[in-house]
This record gives sequence, structure tokens and C-alpha cells, in this order.
Amino acid sequence: MMDSVSGSSAAFAGKPVNRMQICRAEYRAIGRFVEQLRPTRQCMKTLQTQFPHLPPSTLLSIFSQEYQKRMKRSMVRHHASDVLKAYYQRYRSEAQTRPTAPLLLELANQVDLSPALLARLIVECFLEERAASVPSRHVLNNMLREPYSIPDLLLAKHVEQCTVNDCCYGPLVDCIKLAIGLEHEDLLRDKLRERNLSFLDENQLRAKGYDKTPDIILEVPIAVDGHIVHWIESKASFGDEHSHHTYLNEQFWSYCNSWRETVFHLLVEHVLRKEGDHGHNNINATADLKLAKTFVFS
Repeated sequence: MMDSVSGSSAAFAGKPVNRMQICRAEYRAIGRFVEQLRPTRQCMKTLQTQFPHLPPSTLLSIFSQEYQKRMKRSMVRHHASDVLKAYYQRYRSEAQTRPTAPLLLELANQVDLSPALLARLIVECFLEERAASVPSRHVLNNMLREPYSIPDLLLAKHVEQCTVNDCCYGPLVDCIKLAIGLEHEDLLRDKLRERNLSFLDENQLRAKGYDKTPDIILEVPIAVDGHIVHWIESKASFGDEHSHHTYLNEQFWSYCNSWRETVFHLLVEHVLRKEGDHGHNNINATADLKLAKTFVFS
């Protein structure tokens, strides 16, 4: 990444910016700012006011990723048995005295926990209390997806409030992420067909017996700006340093072993990088932005 403002200096000065790149300094500034925010609709208005030169989709993606890191650091504390008991007892008590208030949303905000994650914990406690046993994940997930299948209608209403108002977690967010990912994959396939490039997509590769595949394998490799492209992976999210290294370890290394080493990794938006910062000479992270603009989205 780049510590200087570089190509995004206009953005830091409050001027219009190319929506596809953010320098390291500005990304850190956004990261520090979102530490104080909760995953509510209001937080997005606050972010857009603070960083008006960046698209809302970029800010939401960055906030979501930073917030998920925050939740991973704190979930052990929220899962402690005495803490869970306190959360549940507080909810049951206030449900009797203030049934129309957004009780779970208020509690989630006070303890800095995702509303959807808190709803999951409360429903789990409710089911354990009713059945005197730990509910199956299948039953729990179904109730979170369909809150009014929860036997307690007041709890169902509060769970629904959490799902609707959480912009980072929950079944609604999962559906939105899935839809965006599929939309980007469709766009990628359309662009390849427009250029008469022969390829196999993920579904075709799985039908051939491959269990772990990139989104696209080019049947005839192509050259883009001096780089030989064998496969394409599309990520409909912001490419920060943490997510990039996560994808390297969980996906890209295995792709290199199976599908040759010189690759093209497509990211819609990302933090600017220095040559060599990505840790593998055969994965061209420095060219991501330029290739995405000239090859896929031109």
C-alpha cells in the first residue's frame, strides 16, 4: 500500500475522486472514524457527511468490513454465560414494562454488539429456556430468517427490528451480499462474451468435478498490459489489506497450484499498493485497478 496520498490526494482535499481507489492514509482515517459507529441506518448518513467525496457503496463496504473485525475481537466477551444470562434477563424484564420500545436495538447499541448477532443470542436463550436443551443451528437459522415463526410474537417483532436495522449482519444482509455477488459475476460473463473470449464459469467447473474454483477460467489465456491472464476472481467488496491476504490464503494459493501461476485478480475497489506489497510475484495486486477499468468495465 502507499502511505502518501498519491493518486487520491484530491479526495483528501475534499475534491472529486476516482471511486475505485483510496490511499492508505485515507483508509486509516475512515477506519478510525468508524470505530465510534454502530451498524444502523444513521451511521451511513454520518459517514456520507464526513466523507462526501466517496460513494455510499464504498463507505458501506469499508464500514462493514471494519465492523466485522470489531465484532470478531469482542464476541468472546458477549458469549460468556453470565453475560448472556444478563442480556436475556434484561430483555425479558423490559419486555414486560416497555413492550413497544426497540429493546434489542437499544441493548445492542449500549453493549456495542451487532443487533442481528444479539437477536441470535437472545433467540437461542429463549429456545433453551423453552426446551431445556440447546437448539439446532437449523432451527435457529430458520427462526432468524422468518422471525414470526418464533413462538413469542413480541420477541419475533424485536428480532425483525434487529434484522431490518442491521447493515452488517443478519439474513437480510446475507441476501443482499449474495445478490450483489451474482450481479457482478453476470456482468463479468457479459463482458467476456462481448469480447468473444472462451471461458468456463464456476458452475461449469464444478460440474466437471472441481471443488474449489475461481469465478472464471479462460480456455485460451490472454495478455493484459503485459500480464498473462489464466483465471479471473471477482470480489464485490472493498479490497483492503486484511481481506486481500485472507483471500490469498483461503483461495488464491490453491488456484495458483491448480490453474497456473500468472493470474488476474479483479477487485472492484481497493487500497492503493506498492509493488511487492502483496507477497507473491505471480499475483498482480498492483495492476488490479487498471485491469478492472480497461478489461472488464471499459
